[in-house]
Amino acid sequence: MNKQRFVRTYLLKWSTVLIFSLSVAKSVLAVSIKQAKPLTPAAISTAEYLRVLQQQNNIHYEKIINTAGSYIPAMCYTRTILRNNQKQNPCYVCHTHGKPPNFINDSYLQTVLDFPAEMQVNPYRNLFTDYKKNVSKISDKEILDYVRQSNYLSNNKPRLKKQLPKDWPGYRPDAYFHFDSEGFDHDINGDYTLWRAYRYYPFPGTFWPANGSTDDVLIRLDSAFSKDIRGIFDIGIYKLNLAIVESLIKQNDIYLENPIDENDFAEDLNKNGQLDQTRVIVFPPENYVGWARLLQQQQKFHLAAGLYPENTEFLHSVRYLDWDEKRQQIKLSARMKELRYAKKYRWFNYAELKTTAENEFWEKQRSSNASVSMETFRGDPSHGLRTNTGWIFQGFIEAKNGELRPQTREETISCMGCHAGIGATTDATFSFTRKLASNNTHSSWLHWSQQYLYGIREPVTRYKNHAQVYEYSFYLKNNASGSEFSDNDEILKKFWLKNHTLNTKQFNRLHNDISQLLIPSLTRALTLNKGYKIRVDQQNFIFGKSGNISPLKNVFKQVKPAQPTGLLPVISN
Repeated sequence: MNKQRFVRTYLLKWSTVLIFSLSVAKSVLAVSIKQAKPLTPAAISTAEYLRVLQQQNNIHYEKIINTAGSYIPAMCYTRTILRNNQKQNPCYVCHTHGKPPNFINDSYLQTVLDFPAEMQVNPYRNLFTDYKKNVSKISDKEILDYVRQSNYLSNNKPRLKKQLPKDWPGYRPDAYFHFDSEGFDHDINGDYTLWRAYRYYPFPGTFWPANGSTDDVLIRLDSAFSKDIRGIFDIGIYKLNLAIVESLIKQNDIYLENPIDENDFAEDLNKNGQLDQTRVIVFPPENYVGWARLLQQQQKFHLAAGLYPENTEFLHSVRYLDWDEKRQQIKLSARMKELRYAKKYRWFNYAELKTTAENEFWEKQRSSNASVSMETFRGDPSHGLRTNTGWIFQGFIEAKNGELRPQTREETISCMGCHAGIGATTDATFSFTRKLASNNTHSSWLHWSQQYLYGIREPVTRYKNHAQVYEYSFYLKNNASGSEFSDNDEILKKFWLKNHTLNTKQFNRLHNDISQLLIPSLTRALTLNKGYKIRVDQQNFIFGKSGNISPLKNVFKQVKPAQPTGLLPVISN
């Protein structure tokens, strides 16, 4: 009995100790869990950050999943002779005789589908997928609520600036999209970020809201361009240097919104042989002003017609279509589909650019039609990809959870074809040479959220063997639906009569207001939003980012080597 009592006492004693110990351990563990900080991207390495995104989105940052030829965009597979034998030529707006110092002449690509062997089978399967069932599950309210939620700003600050890892080597988004009356962006403290928004004529086709996306573009010069000769910040100096760059890129005179005194800058900008009041920069300007001029003299910055100075940056957001309930019209969404960044990291002179263009031309001539070589691009997703003309491109795109994530190598390659080597660009860019001219009644230095596309007169241009023409009207006459996929029935019905003749009244309205063409109906806008949202959910951008709902009928699934397009003569600048 005494022995049994001893055993019970012993077990009771140690069970009490064990329970107490477990209790203490549990408390310590609870405290440690409570005090532990959640793992955030800033607290991990870039490699780990990308690895987590790969798992969450079923993507791969370096491995090519679909094709390394995504620099050839999906619209290049569009039929130029439709099933009704009607000819369509959307190709000329990209493939043309470049204006020097763009020495590329790829207008021949209007006449032939000259693809590498790997790209002769269309890799963009989303173009042929029926998404109507998926889209039917999304209500109008759901999609509007979604596009009105910003995935870029949080408490008026760019999220990615803080979310990206501390060792992130590439661009860290730093625009606040808080613009003043002159289009300058300001941070939360009211300081200039040096980003400046501008209004421009949207490039024909792809970037018309009628075809699925709104967008905007910001430019920023090196900070040296915002300082006077003493190295002190001066916004007036920066504005004038931006105008000088505009003159260089457009290769034309630029009229200033307000007169300036040339004595303040020691530069005869109007080239009248004296320093006086002026409202015009006469092309070609010979110098930058302020601190940048001193660095130009030291050859740290260069100046040449048709080229940007070193360290010029662009920020391009691609967005959904939102609906302004008050004005009853389309506007930019708060949510971004993509954020694209470009920076000129190196200067190439005219001779170097010409040599590069000629080398590419002769390389293509040496290749047989069946063995056109695939292009390659240096860089990686965290740094961006580089062109052979001195630019680096990097992008962010919607993740499955709706946040912006860095683009993969394959997703970034899809940006390179258009920016790395076609005749239509000016120093690898599209929009700045298309910037609206400022005058006494309106400013072109504004963000689209401040003044959108409504009420802008149609631009006028010239092509070889054609008289002066309205640019968008000419495009419609050569590509009736206004879409590179020839699938915009809304534009077809609006601008063409049943007997395939022009709706003259509608074309006349377009001459006075480009929104007549560029802006879709609310119904179409919501449908296109939903179609793209499916791509976000499936994270299958590499198979085609077009927001088509139904399979496209006017697109080749496969092409032959050097397949003729049937388009002659070519249309060229």
